[in-house]
Amino acid sequence: MRFKLEKIKNTLFFSFISLNITLPFLAMHINAAVVDEEELTSVAQTESPMMEHCDEAVSTGSFVEIFECGDELFEVRFNALDGVGMNVGDGGRFTRVPRADLTNWSTTTPARATGPNAEACNVCHTTETIGGAGDGAGPAGLNVIRDPLHSGSPSDFIQRNTPHLFGMAGLQLLAEEMSSDLKRLVDNTVDMACRNNAAVEQPLISKGIHFGSINVNPPCPDPQVEIRAHGIAQDLIIRPFQWKGSELSIRHFSRGAFHNELGMNPVELAGDNIDGDFDGITNEITIADNTAMTVYLAAQPRPTSLLELSQLRRELRRRHGAEGSRVADELGLPDLTFAQQQAIVNGQQIFKDIGCDGCHRSSLSVINTQYSEPSSHPAYREQIFPGGQPGLDPSQAIIFDITRDQPDNQVFVGNRLVKHLGAFEKNRMGHALIRLYGDLKLHDMGARLAENIDETGSGASVWMTKELWGLANTAPYLHDGRASTISEAIIEHGGEAEQSRRNFSDLANIDKENLLAFLNNLVLFFPSEEE
Repeated sequence: MRFKLEKIKNTLFFSFISLNITLPFLAMHINAAVVDEEELTSVAQTESPMMEHCDEAVSTGSFVEIFECGDELFEVRFNALDGVGMNVGDGGRFTRVPRADLTNWSTTTPARATGPNAEACNVCHTTETIGGAGDGAGPAGLNVIRDPLHSGSPSDFIQRNTPHLFGMAGLQLLAEEMSSDLKRLVDNTVDMACRNNAAVEQPLISKGIHFGSINVNPPCPDPQVEIRAHGIAQDLIIRPFQWKGSELSIRHFSRGAFHNELGMNPVELAGDNIDGDFDGITNEITIADNTAMTVYLAAQPRPTSLLELSQLRRELRRRHGAEGSRVADELGLPDLTFAQQQAIVNGQQIFKDIGCDGCHRSSLSVINTQYSEPSSHPAYREQIFPGGQPGLDPSQAIIFDITRDQPDNQVFVGNRLVKHLGAFEKNRMGHALIRLYGDLKLHDMGARLAENIDETGSGASVWMTKELWGLANTAPYLHDGRASTISEAIIEHGGEAEQSRRNFSDLANIDKENLLAFLNNLVLFFPSEEE
């Protein structure tokens, strides 16, 4: 059965999550989490669900209303009447260790690789930012333990460091345009070979990044097409999310987190009126709920830098005097000395000199600045969701401009907007600058970073280049959080990054200090008054 929901202010609830950390195969108690329909009915007589579904907000088509509903979903502490968690054995509702030994855990619809391990998104996605608030990143100690093979053997467990969630729309739009570029190159190469009745080989390059090559040999109309993909799946579709580059879109990322981490079973995965995780609740996350969360995540502010924030302080002071200085103080903007600025600038040059920018590209640009949910790119949207659920109509998409419309990090002096730190910058051609310090490409990082299992089939030591924007606020580092400092993370590099690692080790101490000054300059900003 499904219980009637009542809206309750999220700020009233500060309960701490209870986590079951027992290892698999330990003896289970007879008692279990409340998931029985009769027991849940009893609970509902005195308690209420914590969430309000976003169907009404999404039906308005209003970007602001949809964003706000997604914001509430991100913060709400779900309870049993919402369907959070599941019976994970030993009387628990949450677990940090996957329970493949339990029938109900291993047969959820769809299968889970982890959790449920939290009762709210911001249990894991939270950290202190420049500006004093805290939003969108994972602190130390909240790594996710996964069992993707469902073996129940700890030797097959892997860990994933929680990433920050800033700037996601820029990454998806980059992936969409780059995938379109690569498809166009394939089509053009086939066309050229057929027109000239001769073999043609061309590199596969998008936005200056090499993804292999294509070779086409006639006769046409059915030529032999050989794609030698490098750092990308054979279908030449870039999947910009997760450490292995395994998630296609923000929507996929969102619904996976609902299902795996929170135990909030999405309708678009399980189907209508199906209790896919045996917790007594159906239709836990509606299609509209996931739409609202997707829009909210897509509209998160971009990361920034200490240099940019310090420059903003100077501009506020110069243009608006004492009032500008007051605003800068309230926002917590840094005031870098000349020596600090120079160290960052020197460090950026060293970053290039030792070859780090070969993978960690400082910025890429996107022509289309309109983020659309569902996507305007056919490969990044679904007409029919798993479970037979109808997809959203692209003609009724929710659209916002990533260079203008993000609600957060707008800096005002009085009633005048003087800087929008949340929106992506534009270049001279009006394209959005995505200062990601990445390349959306898979790389072999060597034996030190190899796992015991190959989760995605791309290789146990193969990882998507981790974007460095926001680096200073997101320790610990690397896919499993093994590096407590940036220097450790660099030393762990190998494989395709081996030469850069050696170059770093050979630097003089002053050059290492300048390099770290530059990397620690890459920050997240979220002022406390916006919480």
